[in-house]
Amino acid sequence: MTLHQRFVVQPPCAAPGAPSPLTATGRPLRWGVVATGGIASKVTADIALLEDAVLHAVSSRSADRAREFAGRFGFAASYGDAGGVPGYQQLFDDPEVDVVYVTTPHAQHFEVARAALAAGKHVLCEKPFTVNAAEAAALIDLAADQGRFLMEAVWTRFLPSVNRAWDILASGELGGIRWVQADLGFPAGYDPSSRIWDPAAGGGALLDLTVYPLTWALGALGFPASVSAAGELNADGVDVQNAVTLSYEGGAQAQLTSSLGALGPASATVAGSGGWLRTGGGPLHNPRELTVQPQGGELRTETFDSVGAGYTYELRETTRCIQAGLTESPTMPLAETLATMHLLDGIRAQLGLRYANDSV
Repeated sequence: MTLHQRFVVQPPCAAPGAPSPLTATGRPLRWGVVATGGIASKVTADIALLEDAVLHAVSSRSADRAREFAGRFGFAASYGDAGGVPGYQQLFDDPEVDVVYVTTPHAQHFEVARAALAAGKHVLCEKPFTVNAAEAAALIDLAADQGRFLMEAVWTRFLPSVNRAWDILASGELGGIRWVQADLGFPAGYDPSSRIWDPAAGGGALLDLTVYPLTWALGALGFPASVSAAGELNADGVDVQNAVTLSYEGGAQAQLTSSLGALGPASATVAGSGGWLRTGGGPLHNPRELTVQPQGGELRTETFDSVGAGYTYELRETTRCIQAGLTESPTMPLAETLATMHLLDGIRAQLGLRYANDSV
């Protein structure tokens, strides 16, 4: 059977028969975590599971919140804004910190990651990497100048279930891939105080959700030849919902939907000339099942377990790369992060979606 292209490099932690991602791959790394919100709590709990991870420091604008978070997870140090110095800068000035996980609102990613790199720290930055491609390019250049590891935290790319899907597509079992459909949405309920609705924080469905449907399109078909987008903006200029069509040379297409106003199935379907594959057992960013229907063959469902909340795989790759002296991950290369930010810039232009960061 003819092998088709695999667009995402498989990380060692997702290879068949790989040891648990918790297993140490080298010297312990001392972690600093910037911000104390919900995603910080989830990822920090998974950092703590790694055998070669040390929770050293956490920062917040509020010293009390940083102290509470540190006590909850067992960090050795905590930093809050004081004397005109941001808590995150105090964390970066701590010589005991090796690698920083940035989990601030989107619009602050550039400022915080830049400060971390300038201080000589390795950086794992939450998605979206930045608000626009110009910011992404500046961070990539700075990381190269500093010789530091830098990666966007698209954790879905590192999951065994998702990498199994890429293997199935590359095997040719489903023939030539012709289309992808993927969605992610939930009724968020308008709250102007929430970062997800705040234009100053980079709020909206596109930057918050679209990375996951887009991951399935890029993994199945690669980067497109053209993009068409439509969506709904609210009175604050934030996108409530968007629909994106990616078109490829040869005629393949991907239809992606993200919404803060409707609850969807949160699934991805990849269809080829010889069959189809669909995610299940959880949302498309962390599927525990893959249902596969080859043409003329039997329908089957493959199931997967996950270690921790599922972030352990990207954390293992981050740790492995730093221990090996790499400055980027082959699975989440910086060139693809930059290309993704250019793609999102193009979509935003079609939606009429602008942020304050665009004028900086």
